[in-house]
Amino acid sequence: MRPRAETTEGARVWTHEAIARLERETARSADTHLLHLTFDGFPGIDFYFKDEAAHATGSLKHRLARSLYLYALCNGRLCEGQAVVDASSGSTAISEAWFARLLGLSFTAVMPACTSPAKIRDVQALGGTCDLVDDPAQVHARAREHGEAGACHLDQFGLAERATDWRGNNNIAESIIGQMRRESHPEPAWIVCGAGTGGTSATIGRYLRYRRLPTRLCVAEPRGGAFAEGWRRRDRSACATQPTLIEGIGRPRVEPGFLFDIVDRVCEVDDAASIAASWLLESLLGRRYGGSSGTNLVASLELAATMRTRGEGGSIVTLLCDRGDRYAETLFDLDWLGQHGIDMPPWRAALQRTLESGEWTLPGA
Repeated sequence: MRPRAETTEGARVWTHEAIARLERETARSADTHLLHLTFDGFPGIDFYFKDEAAHATGSLKHRLARSLYLYALCNGRLCEGQAVVDASSGSTAISEAWFARLLGLSFTAVMPACTSPAKIRDVQALGGTCDLVDDPAQVHARAREHGEAGACHLDQFGLAERATDWRGNNNIAESIIGQMRRESHPEPAWIVCGAGTGGTSATIGRYLRYRRLPTRLCVAEPRGGAFAEGWRRRDRSACATQPTLIEGIGRPRVEPGFLFDIVDRVCEVDDAASIAASWLLESLLGRRYGGSSGTNLVASLELAATMRTRGEGGSIVTLLCDRGDRYAETLFDLDWLGQHGIDMPPWRAALQRTLESGEWTLPGA
């Protein structure tokens, strides 16, 4: 059983200093850029890409990790010298390892053994330990075992949607809406994001309602992922119908933070399309981004094609989730893609035609 956090005055002093360190880190951190693009095939529709890869730890999970530590500290679950653990496919673990080092704590990431090697190296470079699990479905149970042995289990999958302050406090939704204020279409028609823990989609969906905005929320999901299956039936027992190569989203089961009723649409995206779109992002923006960013781009183009058909204009905002260099040995390696049966040229050509024509031309569409 995990020992209770101490309640001595010394422990309270350490907690206050830990929170102060998190506040100072926040004050030192600039907001992430909102990049603007237009495409010939979509006149009257502006595309915006929130570059969350610009965070110090290279992904949108930087915001979540900070919130999880703050939540644990303010709930008395984390005390001085206590080990920290969480289950993660990589990006959250990197951010959590970074904050553990900031607070002088040891950190263990329970990760699927198939996680990108670069992500594993990044966690280790920050002083973290990787506990690799052959069966991805068992990472939750292994993390709980660490927690029962005394570690503070940050539990991103169980706590993400409640640890983030969805009313404001510079959450990602508030940041997007603030940055859009002077644009041609300041209230986006759509915001598009993926669902890993469900924390980001929950924060955005709640904030849009809280601010009484007409903006709709779309979850971009690898085909057959648990969010898509559960959302269609409003079934929290739903499971994924097929695996995915896109790390961080397309969960095998419905996570506690998946909120279906605040999502207006789910776009399912084939892995090959997501990967081709990740390669396309490099040509559009000059930097590599991960597979979930490609998934978001494909879903944004699908929504834009529908808007174009209806004669609608407006803006679509989506997220660039993490750095593409973490996938140099997987998604950006042609040999690896061939081993996994990914034939990119048809998908890349179809995406290019969509950008030029505004018509939805992906294979199977």
